[in-house]
Amino acid sequence: MAAPEGREAAGLELRAAIGFNGHIPFGLICHPNKEHLLYPLGCTVVIQELASKKQVFLHGHTNNVSCIVVSRSGTFVASGQVTFMGFKADIILWNFWKKELVARLSLHKGKIEGLAFSPNELYLVSLGGQDDGSVVVWDIIKREAVCGSPASARSAGNTTIVECSGCRDEMFVTAGNGTIRVWELDLPNRKIRPTECQTGQLRRVITSLKIADDDNYFYAGTSSGDILKVNTNNKLMTEYGPKEKFSLGITALILLKMGDLIVGTGEGIVALCKGSNYKAMKRIQVQGGVTSLTCRGQGHQFFVGTNMCQMYRINYTAFKEELIAACHNEAVNDIVFPVGTSDLFATCSKNDIRVWHTPENRELLRIVIPNMTCYAIEFMKDGKSIISAWNDGKIRAFMPETGRLMYVINNAHSLGVTAIAATNDCKRIVSGGGEGQVRVWAIGEKTRKLETVLKEHISTVSCIKLKKNDQECVTASLDGTCIIWDIVRSIRKQMILANTLFKCVCYHPEEYQLITSGTDRRIAYWEVYDGSAIRDLEGSLSGSINGMDITSDGTYFVTGGDDHLVKMWDYKEGTVTHVGVGHSGNITRLKICPGNKYIVSVSADGAILLWKYPDFP
Repeated sequence: MAAPEGREAAGLELRAAIGFNGHIPFGLICHPNKEHLLYPLGCTVVIQELASKKQVFLHGHTNNVSCIVVSRSGTFVASGQVTFMGFKADIILWNFWKKELVARLSLHKGKIEGLAFSPNELYLVSLGGQDDGSVVVWDIIKREAVCGSPASARSAGNTTIVECSGCRDEMFVTAGNGTIRVWELDLPNRKIRPTECQTGQLRRVITSLKIADDDNYFYAGTSSGDILKVNTNNKLMTEYGPKEKFSLGITALILLKMGDLIVGTGEGIVALCKGSNYKAMKRIQVQGGVTSLTCRGQGHQFFVGTNMCQMYRINYTAFKEELIAACHNEAVNDIVFPVGTSDLFATCSKNDIRVWHTPENRELLRIVIPNMTCYAIEFMKDGKSIISAWNDGKIRAFMPETGRLMYVINNAHSLGVTAIAATNDCKRIVSGGGEGQVRVWAIGEKTRKLETVLKEHISTVSCIKLKKNDQECVTASLDGTCIIWDIVRSIRKQMILANTLFKCVCYHPEEYQLITSGTDRRIAYWEVYDGSAIRDLEGSLSGSINGMDITSDGTYFVTGGDDHLVKMWDYKEGTVTHVGVGHSGNITRLKICPGNKYIVSVSADGAILLWKYPDFP
């Protein structure tokens, strides 16, 4: 990155993250201090205080976090990541209290499948993914590997789970597809020795494990929806049930002190099971399949994470669910602020539009249109409606407070509506489609009529920006052109050509210049009146730039794209002043909030990150 006089770009400070990767098994963990939740989001581990919702971020992984575990005392946190085929995947050991990296352990290739701490925090046991297939015991004090071994016999399938004993540091259990093994560590000889557990005629894929505190037996939940109880001493299965199996398998288990089990299933059922027949005494339904169950304290309260990226709190006695966090579980396509307020913003994705409240980072409203994807949204300047562009070719307008549908423009574009903008007087909407047409709609109290069709682009319109006087707009397209239109006289004024697929365009607030970017990774400045190029910057070292936004005074602008970085630029100098690292998916859009309090960026992995706007000297 070029910086004047060799100055390095500073880091942007991450203020909050709205997001939770609910697809990671057992990824949501309640800390033993009962005051914090830990969960993965992209390549970061988020530590959130339950009472204040304050977040701290553990940065260190170079790719998505694949598993996370907390030691019994709560001092250590370990997290593993995914990496590219054949490369080493790191395990990072963190000190929870200092929130700092203690050690980086690398032996496994491809992916870390599971991690477990021994009860007295002497060892960490790690399990590699299916391309690695080994189990390794690490000495926590020396921060080195003690020994390793293939995780399952050649005849068995993949091992996916590891769980340490409740009271002995030298024992742990692994399980997976047709395999359950109890391991003993022989420290003097640096060996681990497995014993296969016998399940008789039953063939099962084990999806979750819980070992009793006294170590005498453990429970295994299966993909078939039943529970096996295995004696740890003689390695024999003693019982299994229930008769009526749980639909879509058992995906998570909690073993309570009284010997009861709380079971989470792939169908989104959380059930309390008692006794030896494992019959469900109480059950509740949550949204999405359960991927995590975690106790707070002795189990009077517990938390549930689902693959729809929702988090619930459940009270044991009342056994009622309460939604405490929700976020997008598909790519976020757009982000907008209403005029003049930084306390609210809206995002859109597949199936829904959501409105968020920034002081608390919580969801205020969700507008759901099932099985449809929303590509772009805009708040009308009068604040009376949210207009949105959808892949079924419709423009839909909603009430911002209630989410009630106000009107629909059917067949607005033939290949889906891909971009949308509204005039300042709220009388017209300009939309762009997948077929390349730009259309202007007159919006009345009760009427919506097509005013003009502008046919010049030959591919998807990716971005539309209007001038403040409502008479001119610029449209960017994937056909390698940006066109400046006079929308009153319905004619083309200027055309900008470049060897790129344009993804984003912005007017400088004084409206005499434009900046554009796209797949060629260049940021280009253009004159508005004649379309001539002014300057050209290297915007990113890898991957397309997908979003940009400029401050209201035009001194700085931000960009984001497939390199996962948020970059802040000095407009006049053309240099990067700040870089934000935190996304693990491609950044799709980003916005500077009104009043320059913070920058919000959204990405293809469903995350929404809020960055503190830097203090410039």
